[in-house]
Amino acid sequence: MTKAATLYGAKTQTETLRPGPLRPANIIRNKFPTYKNGSNGIVIKLSDGPEIPPLKEIVAKETADLLDRRQRLSVRELAMKFEKGLNTATLLSNEVKWRQVALLERDILLKNLKSVLESLRGRVTGKTKDEIEESISMVEILAVQLSKREAELLQQKEEVTKLAKSLKQASEDAKRIVEEERANAHTEIESAKNAVQRVQQAVQEHEKMSQSTGKQDMDELKKEVKVARRIKMLHQPSKAMDLENEIRILRKTFAEKSTDCVNLLKELELHKRLKDNSTPSFDLEGLQCLGSVLRIVAVSGTHMDLSNISIQWFRIHPKESDKEIISGATRPVYALEPHDVGRYLQAEIDVGGEIAVAKTAGPVDPDAGLVDYVETLVRKPETEFNVVVLQLNGIEQPKESVHVLNVGRLRMRLTKGKSVVAKEFYSSSMQLCGVRGGGEAASQAMFWQPRNDLSLVLAFETARERNTAIMLARRFAIDCNIILAGPGDKTPW
Repeated sequence: MTKAATLYGAKTQTETLRPGPLRPANIIRNKFPTYKNGSNGIVIKLSDGPEIPPLKEIVAKETADLLDRRQRLSVRELAMKFEKGLNTATLLSNEVKWRQVALLERDILLKNLKSVLESLRGRVTGKTKDEIEESISMVEILAVQLSKREAELLQQKEEVTKLAKSLKQASEDAKRIVEEERANAHTEIESAKNAVQRVQQAVQEHEKMSQSTGKQDMDELKKEVKVARRIKMLHQPSKAMDLENEIRILRKTFAEKSTDCVNLLKELELHKRLKDNSTPSFDLEGLQCLGSVLRIVAVSGTHMDLSNISIQWFRIHPKESDKEIISGATRPVYALEPHDVGRYLQAEIDVGGEIAVAKTAGPVDPDAGLVDYVETLVRKPETEFNVVVLQLNGIEQPKESVHVLNVGRLRMRLTKGKSVVAKEFYSSSMQLCGVRGGGEAASQAMFWQPRNDLSLVLAFETARERNTAIMLARRFAIDCNIILAGPGDKTPW
């Protein structure tokens, strides 16, 4: 009974999902008309849409509609399912009849058995009589159970009868639906064939038109190319090329004039110094930007040994006349560090008791893009740099092992593998600056004093990394209300 009910439910669901009449093929407006099913046959109607879809899309859509129709013609399966449900209901009805016949036979047998036991009860006495009475009571109980079972079978018979009638009606409806769908399918197939023929004709016409228009466009394009080539040959070299050459020459000339101007300013200042005194003149050699090295050279052209001459480097603010001494910068070579950006650098040379001055032509320029790079690193909690320890508390160290310097938001840490060489939080006793003792690698070396009893000189891979580490550590220290500077430096901000 459960299987039959399931099949009957499938019939209702299939009727609900049964598609309606199929729509005919859609045709492009400007190529051929659009057909729709109407009450009086096929009616021609032009679409009013301003946009016309491509012809390939129309053909693909019509093909998909035809495939959909082919799938929807299989309504015969619906009738087959209803016939299976009807056969199942018939089998169930027969099974209920057989059970009812068996119950009737059992009822007759129980009545005969009860009459036999009643006749025996009057003939026997004693223990046998009690057993017969017990058997009679069991027969009566069995009769009651059989009557209940008979009532249940009657109820099942009624339900199966109703289900068989419903399935029979559903099967007839399915057959009728199959016939209607078959008729509609034949009609739509014919209309689809006509639509496909029209589409094929339209495709052929479109291909012929596109070939003719394509040839015309190609001819016009060839004419335009010939005209453009003639114009290009008449105007070689073009004005744009002339302008580019002129701009390139002007830029080169401007750079040369700027260099000449700087040299003239230096010579003018040199002549002024020569008129004032007879002290030998010196100049600073090197780029005046962060990451470079300034070197003191004699202007007279003669080579002078500056190793035994007293030298002192100073910083001068552009708006102030006070000089700030750079502690430890007493060599002919000085590597610029971030504190020097925006200030003049001046070196005083003591030659026989007379002071000669060498000064930069302008303030020290920053390294291009370094500030933005540091701002990017500030967003990270910690940045690592590969360094080599050159000195530890003033003692030279082997330069083979590589250490890792971690610059964090709250502290700096120097490690070698798993061992920690130095680890200190930012404090007022910490000092940090570029190396001021000169040397070839001075632009890549940094002086770091984590605490009073420990000082290190670290060498970085490049001068840019050294300046990045100094600027990043000072930025994190400012967030902790600490200003990191070198020995003897004033507050730079």
